[in-house]
This record gives sequence, C-alpha cells and structure tokens, in this order.
Amino acid sequence: MELEPPPPPPVDPPSTCSDQRTASDSTEDDRTESKPSLSQTDILRALEVVERDSSAIAESYGSLFASLRLALSEVTNSSVDHLQCFSDAAGRLQESVLDASTKGNRYINSCLRLNEEMKGIDSLATQLKLLRRNVDALDSAVNKLLRLP
Repeated sequence: MELEPPPPPPVDPPSTCSDQRTASDSTEDDRTESKPSLSQTDILRALEVVERDSSAIAESYGSLFASLRLALSEVTNSSVDHLQCFSDAAGRLQESVLDASTKGNRYINSCLRLNEEMKGIDSLATQLKLLRRNVDALDSAVNKLLRLP
C-alpha cells in the first residue's frame, strides 16, 4: 500500500535576479531574506528521494533487528544449554561427594571397630609369648627324655 505524496506547498515564483551580485544587492539581501526558488517537480523529486532513502533505511533497520534477534536467540539457547550442562555436572558432583562421604564414614567406622578389637591384642600377644615359652620348654623336656640311653 503506497501512499501518494502530499501536494507540494505553494512556492514563490522564481527570482528574476541574476546570480551576479553587486555591493548594493548584498546589502539588500541582508535586509530581506531571499528564498530559493524550487519548482513543484524538484520538490516531488526530492520527496521521492527522501522516501526511497527512508524505505532503504527502514529495510536496513529491519534486517539489523532480525539479525540481532537471531543472535540473541542463539546466545539465549547457548546459555540455556550451558546452564543445563552446569546443572547436570553439579548433580553428578553432588552424587559423587555423597558416595565418597558414605564410603569415608564406613572406612572410619571400620577403623574404629578394628581399633577396639586391637586393644585386646596386647594381652593375646602376651599369652602367645607365654604359650611359646611353654611349648619350647616342653619340647626341650621331651628331647631330653628321648635322648636317654
């Protein structure tokens, strides 16, 4: 849907002055502003140029915003993927830490039980040494008895 350009504003008739100015002309110009004379055709051409340029700028902005929208979408998707990856890694790390903590607690409890069981080992070692001496003494006595001719 293309709009028709609005009708051009009324234009002053072209000036009859020549381009060559004299000193008296410049003082006259200082007192009264001269308006450039533009024909209706010139104004329509200028409006067409402005309309084409505006349309090109609008297309350029549209393309820029589409490109920015696509880049933002890609960045957002990438961020979502990274957050999901981070969440998965954090979940796996949490599971591993809990597993290691459980195994560490079991190891500590096993060491404590072993320590309790080892407290009685000193008396057992003393009993074994005494038993060993008694076995050695018995062995010596049996050897003496067997050597009797």
